[in-house]
Amino acid sequence: MQTNRFYLFLLFFVLIFQCVQAQSESVSRRTILDLLSKSGEHLNKLECNKSLDYAKKALNEAYEIEDNQLIARSYNLIGLNFEEFSDYKKAAGFYNNGIKYANKTTNDTLKGWLYNNLGNLYCFRKVDFKKGIENYKKALVYSEKIKDSTEIMFSNLNIAAAYFAREEYLSGYPYLKKAEPLVKKLDIMESSLSMNSLYGSYYAYRNEFAKAEASFKNALKICENNKVELLETNVSELYDDFSRFYFKIKDYKNAYLYLDKYNDLKDKIYNIERVKEVNVAGSSIQLDEYKREIDKIEVEKLKQNDRLKQTKLVVVMFIVVFFVLLLLVYALYRSNQLRKKSNRKLKIANEELLVAKEQAEEASLLKSQFISTISHELRTPLYGVVGITDLIADEHKELKNSTYLKSLKFSAKYLLSLVNDILQVYKIEEKKIVLENSIFNLSDELTSIVESLQFLSVKNNNKLCLEVDEAIPEFIIGDKVRLSQIFMNLVSNSLKFTKDGKVKIVAKLERNEASFCFVTFMVIDNGIGIAKEHQQKIFEKFVQIERKEDDYQGTGLGLSIVKQLVNLYGSEIHCESEENVGTKMIFTIGFDTDETKRNDLLKNLEVDFSEERTYKILVVEDNKINQIVTKKILDIRHFESVIVDDGYEALKVLENEVFDVILMDINMPKINGFDTSKLIRKKGVTTPIIAVTAFDKQEIIEQVQASKMNEVIVKPFDPNYLYKMIIHISNKKEEETKAKV
Repeated sequence: MQTNRFYLFLLFFVLIFQCVQAQSESVSRRTILDLLSKSGEHLNKLECNKSLDYAKKALNEAYEIEDNQLIARSYNLIGLNFEEFSDYKKAAGFYNNGIKYANKTTNDTLKGWLYNNLGNLYCFRKVDFKKGIENYKKALVYSEKIKDSTEIMFSNLNIAAAYFAREEYLSGYPYLKKAEPLVKKLDIMESSLSMNSLYGSYYAYRNEFAKAEASFKNALKICENNKVELLETNVSELYDDFSRFYFKIKDYKNAYLYLDKYNDLKDKIYNIERVKEVNVAGSSIQLDEYKREIDKIEVEKLKQNDRLKQTKLVVVMFIVVFFVLLLLVYALYRSNQLRKKSNRKLKIANEELLVAKEQAEEASLLKSQFISTISHELRTPLYGVVGITDLIADEHKELKNSTYLKSLKFSAKYLLSLVNDILQVYKIEEKKIVLENSIFNLSDELTSIVESLQFLSVKNNNKLCLEVDEAIPEFIIGDKVRLSQIFMNLVSNSLKFTKDGKVKIVAKLERNEASFCFVTFMVIDNGIGIAKEHQQKIFEKFVQIERKEDDYQGTGLGLSIVKQLVNLYGSEIHCESEENVGTKMIFTIGFDTDETKRNDLLKNLEVDFSEERTYKILVVEDNKINQIVTKKILDIRHFESVIVDDGYEALKVLENEVFDVILMDINMPKINGFDTSKLIRKKGVTTPIIAVTAFDKQEIIEQVQASKMNEVIVKPFDPNYLYKMIIHISNKKEEETKAKV
């Protein structure tokens, strides 16, 4: 990045020798101006020790005559010396001191000059580009205020250079264009160099490499025609920019050529001896600063003593203040006693609250453990009940339509739904539910729900129908499990409170936003309806509105779960109902329809059931009933299965046999499924492992990952879902093995 430092030194000399002040200056002021002029000349030659020595003398004398303008100029020259040799913290301090004294004057030129230098420090030295741009813009305000074309030109160039350094080329380019006519008009060497270098960077960013190279060469030509020692700093930065450009276009020969030039010139300018000289001279200036502060304090103390000696009134006031302070001390003492008493009470209250908090946390933990345990203990036998019911229906076709068998299966599923409802409410309250994305066909999903609830519609002689807008994309991305839970609760609720009527599910495309489509869902019935005063209560937990005629059983959790699940989607559900007319539930959900995501998810879902292949499955399960159910499920698909009772038996079997997939129960005696899986992996067995559990997936997912299991399936499950999972992870394992070979 190029700067206008050389120009600032030139401007400095011009300001020093302003003709307006020439006739009225005192001998002392002319001496200070002469010191500042010499300091600037030595800085121009990088003779830092001499430059700082003259600047220090100028600062001391400027303080003596209390000339804020000369003080500001002195601090500016000191700051330039420290900036040139990389003590940026001290440099910034001196620049800010200069700004403080410049603001006490009406010299807007001086203010703009100091803000420009501070901007150079932050940007050129790569300290803080954001602060640098802020200071450059302040300088631009002052230069525009005094209508100084040269200042306006350099301020715009500096702002453009700062933005370019942050690679914000579009932000910086307008400032570069604004400066261009002034550069051509004023024809100042450094501004021409800076403009050409900046255009080189801008064209390189736009990949217009011919223009970029031409601009850099123009800048280099200016440097080669002006052999000024201070300008060597600009030349070194130009070599660096030119080297970066050639690296970008892969011209490595020229890139390394200009990189070597940059390093040689940098070493020449910034040698260790010059830095030492700055540190020595800088220490002297800081000592003078401290001395001035001490002198100010001593002078102030003498003035105060004089004022105290000159008036008796001050003594009287001190006596009055003393008595007032005594009263305040007494008041504070009383207040402190009362505060101690209050603190003791608060401490006791806090201790009681802490005990209550610990008890509440313990109760919450016990509740969590209880719900997790009871759900597991109920789901495990229910898996056996549901599974054996299906087995009986399959093996004894004559009992397929048995009322008793259907009642048994319905009761088991009903009990499972109660367990799931309680667990669902707990998980939502604890914020343990996270929506998962999967791809599905909305029409197919809703049709499946309608079919599964047909038995309820027949019970009350209702007609259950579905209307899906054809404008809805064929495949959408979202959490279909949670969506199914919403509809199962809403539709079953409508079917319960409707007799000899109609329940309709409607899905209508509301709008499209970017890659999302928003679908409005409605569940409409012409049942008994809900009184207006009860319409908000129905979404509360364990609430059942009193009915006049029939006793409608249930937990009172369904609509509460629906409301909270809809909220998880970032939406709200609304109820419109009238007694003896019917009820309408309405909500809108957005689904992702991004083509790339859909294709990726579809690839993961594709499973070929037509393939004639027998998979060999190791089932690790201690429950005898569940062993029978799982084996029968696998036999239906003609999968070969081996059953073992615990993890240790599984390890022995794996020493002699190879399996496609392992179905691992989690809660087993002797050794649980997690520890068994770890031992299997430790032996180097890479066979995919599916955790089969009655625990909720989200409760054990971290342990599953730590045990290097591949998938989780929760009992009771749909056999087709298990088949798909087995085929998918088995094929994936084969593909990974082939890829390694």
